[in-house]
Amino acid sequence: MNDPKNPNQALWEKGDFTRIADSMRQSGESLVQKFGITKGMKVLDLGCGDGTTALPEAKLGAQVLGVDIARNLVEAGNRRAREQGLTNITFQEGDATNLEPLADESFDLVVSIFGAMFAPKPFDVAKQMVRVARPGGRIIMGNWIPNDPTLVAQILKISSSYTPPPPEGFVSPMKWGIESDVIERFVGAGVPAGNVSFERDTFTFDYPKSPSALLEEFRKYYGPTMNAFEAAEKNGKVEELHSQILELAKAQNTATGGGTSIPATFLRVSVPL
Repeated sequence: MNDPKNPNQALWEKGDFTRIADSMRQSGESLVQKFGITKGMKVLDLGCGDGTTALPEAKLGAQVLGVDIARNLVEAGNRRAREQGLTNITFQEGDATNLEPLADESFDLVVSIFGAMFAPKPFDVAKQMVRVARPGGRIIMGNWIPNDPTLVAQILKISSSYTPPPPEGFVSPMKWGIESDVIERFVGAGVPAGNVSFERDTFTFDYPKSPSALLEEFRKYYGPTMNAFEAAEKNGKVEELHSQILELAKAQNTATGGGTSIPATFLRVSVPL
C-alpha cells in the first residue's frame, strides 16, 4: 500500500514521533471515548502513528487495523500492542492515498487523527476512506486548523517560514482544517455535502518537564520541526527559530509546578455514510 514516490515516508521516519506521541496519550484516550465504539466493531485507524488512538480503540473491544506510512511507527505500534496484551489490533505499513489491498466496505469506522491530513493527493485520500467504509459506517478525522493561534498550527506555520518553498503542485495539509475544503473533498468521493459535520475540539499535550524540554523533543524528533531547524541552521537563524517556538510554548502552557500542559484546537470531522 506504499507509493515510493510519497515523500511523507521520509518525513515521518526521519525522527521518532513516538517521543511526541508520549505527550498525547491521555487526550488520545479521551477522544476515542467520543467515537461510540462497541465490541467487535471493525475500525481502520489511518495515519495511526504508534497507536495513540488505535490502542484505546482496541481496548474498547474493536477489531482495529492501524495503517501508517512510517515503518518505524508501525513497528512501535505492534510492539506497544504486544506489551499491552492486545490481540485484536494489527499495525501495517500503508499509504492513505492508496489503500487498494483493503476491501471495499470493510470497516464500520474509519478514523484519522492528525494522520491522513498530511498525505498528498487529498481527493484520493477522501475517496479511499469512503471506499473502505461500509454503508451505515462513519469516518472521523481530526485536523489541525490553519492560522489557529494554538500550539501545533503555530509550530507548523513557524516551521514552514524557515523551510524552502514546497514543490509545484503541493497542497498544504492544513487545508484539511478548512470546512469548505473538507466538504469539497468528500463530495468528490460521492458523499452528500450535508453529511459532513464539524466541531472544534481540544487536544492537550501533557509533558512532565518544562516547555523548553518539550521544544527539544519537537526539535529532535518531529519531522517538520527537524526540517525547519536544519534549514534555519544553513541560514544562521537557529536562535531566531528556537526563540519563536519557545516563546509560543511558554505562553500557552497552562501547567503549574514545572510541567507542561498545552491545549491545541483542532477540527473534528464526522462523515456518516
